[in-house]
Amino acid sequence: MKLVTYKAGEQPERLGALTQEGVVDLQEAARAAGLAADAFACMMSLLKAGLSAQQQARQLLAGPRGKVLPLDSVRLRPPVPRPGKIIAVGLNYRDHAMESGAAQPPKVPILFAKFPNSISGPEDPIVIPGDPHVDWEAELAVVIGREGKAIPAAKSGEYIAGYMPLNDVSARDWQFGDKQWVRGKSPDTFCPTGPYLTTPDEIPDVHTLHIRSRVNGAVMQDSSTSKLIFRIPELIEFISAAITLEPGDIIATGTPEGVGAFRKPPIYLKPGDTVEIEIERLGILRNPVVAH
Repeated sequence: MKLVTYKAGEQPERLGALTQEGVVDLQEAARAAGLAADAFACMMSLLKAGLSAQQQARQLLAGPRGKVLPLDSVRLRPPVPRPGKIIAVGLNYRDHAMESGAAQPPKVPILFAKFPNSISGPEDPIVIPGDPHVDWEAELAVVIGREGKAIPAAKSGEYIAGYMPLNDVSARDWQFGDKQWVRGKSPDTFCPTGPYLTTPDEIPDVHTLHIRSRVNGAVMQDSSTSKLIFRIPELIEFISAAITLEPGDIIATGTPEGVGAFRKPPIYLKPGDTVEIEIERLGILRNPVVAH
């Protein structure tokens, strides 16, 4: 199932499921089936209602759907419009750790935060604030679907609502100059996500997906999630040992080699560019770049 947050005209954001026919409004589908519809009011309502609500959504798609909206008639928004936490993982691909100059790959996950104000959606502009050197990072994002603390790796799948592409946009001179990463990673619009949230049942093995980035059509990163140093179960166990994970939280799992800062010469984003993050089975996240 491909879950979307969408807007139709001037209406508030709605929760839908993307099908071959278009976008099915899940709240309307629930009402058409004579069911309680509160769990389908928005993405966060669905996630807080638990994995059983996702199963009910699948059943709704098999029955009367109500109105189906053509995809080109709606605007897709960030699948999770306002996550409580964005927990990002640094240097989690061996080749990226090497290109960044690390003497050896990290022995434990390196965590940092991106603030929720950085979230944006497909086709939303990446806004460069002033004149920092702005870079791209293609990442697989995990969305949490159930509250948990001290989650064993073996049970991590029970806490995952789905997966989506994420662009960990980074102001490199702020990131490196500050000697810590939060300011350079958290400007407004610096965390595009989407185009949709794919539920785990559609992904046979999330650690075998082709991941790539393109800038103006030119391939910059071309790798596989098989190259993750710390895989998703390990990350969920490591993070939740210290931090309670809650529905809607996002874990950005790291980026492979090919970012702009470590190219010779470096390449940075500029107004007029278009960045695409593509992950096999999870779709293409496309964003234009503009000046503030």
